[in-house]
Amino acid sequence: MDGVWWQQAKKISSIVKTAGPFMFLQELINQPKFTGAICPSSKKLARQMARHIPLDNDGIVIELGGGTGVITQAILEHGISPDKLYVIEFSPTFARHLKARFPSITVINGNAAHLDTLIPHNAKINAVVSSLPLISLPPDICQQILRQWHTLLKGQGLAIQFTYNLRSPLWKTHIKASQFHSEIVWGNIPPAKVMTFKF
Repeated sequence: MDGVWWQQAKKISSIVKTAGPFMFLQELINQPKFTGAICPSSKKLARQMARHIPLDNDGIVIELGGGTGVITQAILEHGISPDKLYVIEFSPTFARHLKARFPSITVINGNAAHLDTLIPHNAKINAVVSSLPLISLPPDICQQILRQWHTLLKGQGLAIQFTYNLRSPLWKTHIKASQFHSEIVWGNIPPAKVMTFKF
């Protein structure tokens, strides 16, 4: 009887450790500057971000900061083919989780500040979908990431970013692109603003 109980306890422990909120809390403790949240994005926020990705473009979609995969799932459900989706995740823990959850997409454990070295050379890009905590990243890292967007998306794609700063985040001043959509998702905890930029 004790052996059965122990097996059940181990199974429950394993499920809890791979649950979204637990993983986020663990990564927040381990890497507070690079996590930026204590729980995964809501499905409503994920759907609002994914719906802005054009479906009439044959370029790849790059997701930055895949986390536990809430937005990744929404991107796939929106209609993006798995072979067109590249997820860049800085955390080895999240990267392993994403590879196990989505074996048919490309998951890269890497730094978005060096995005041009992580994706195929001369790749046509449809959109960059970012959940990176730009407001809490070191300023030099944030600016490196935004420069990557300018270089890779110029004249060919969109960047979709959400922020918990519902006014005007400082990082926005470094984007030389036209913002053509902005909306607040009140159903997320905390509420988040989704912004779409055309380069």
